[in-house]
Amino acid sequence: MSQTLKFKTNINCGGCIKAVTPHLDKAAGIKKWEVDTENPDKILTVETDSLSAEEVLAIIDKAGYEAQKAE
Repeated sequence: MSQTLKFKTNINCGGCIKAVTPHLDKAAGIKKWEVDTENPDKILTVETDSLSAEEVLAIIDKAGYEAQKAE
């Protein structure tokens, strides 16, 4: 079953999105993702059918960015 996870991040520009794209695109279990750079919290929305929030946070961390689960 698919779930949508939201994270506050420091991914704040097109260059940041370009840097994180390969990490998120190659992650098994992520169906779709996007970053709202217009939002002050730079919300990353991930649609996944198998990953936990912790696993997505690890992918972001590995890409060199910070994230925390949004409420």
